[in-house]
Amino acid sequence: MEIILKQDIANLGYKDDIVRVKDGYARNYLIPKGLAVNATSSERKKHAENIKQRAHKEAKLKEEALEIAEKLKTIALTIGAKTSSKGKIFGSVNTIQVAEALKEKGFEIDRKSITFREEIIKEVGKYTADIKLHKEVTVEIPFEIVSE
Repeated sequence: MEIILKQDIANLGYKDDIVRVKDGYARNYLIPKGLAVNATSSERKKHAENIKQRAHKEAKLKEEALEIAEKLKTIALTIGAKTSSKGKIFGSVNTIQVAEALKEKGFEIDRKSITFREEIIKEVGKYTADIKLHKEVTVEIPFEIVSE
């Protein structure tokens, strides 16, 4: 079954993408939750018109994301954490701390758009965070965890 996504869905697609999924997944989950609509001919016409109207706005958003990405490439973050004498962090460092450190530097980034390459950060050291500013713009930010 082909559907039109109403919002970004991880591992499936982005808003306004037309994707093919299994019938049960579409009928029992995506459509009832309001995440997608069936890709009928009338819905496809509406979809085409919406895309045409949104194309200019998308280009502007992508341009802004590229500008922010260029500024973010020069940033190096240092995040303080309480640690043991061996360098182990009490708890772990997560996206909230990285978002707060970026906010202190003057960048308002949503924590949901930040991901780590490592699954859990529990030691002092240097790491890299990926920040997704736009569906086509992702920037890598190096950050260092230091002992407080």
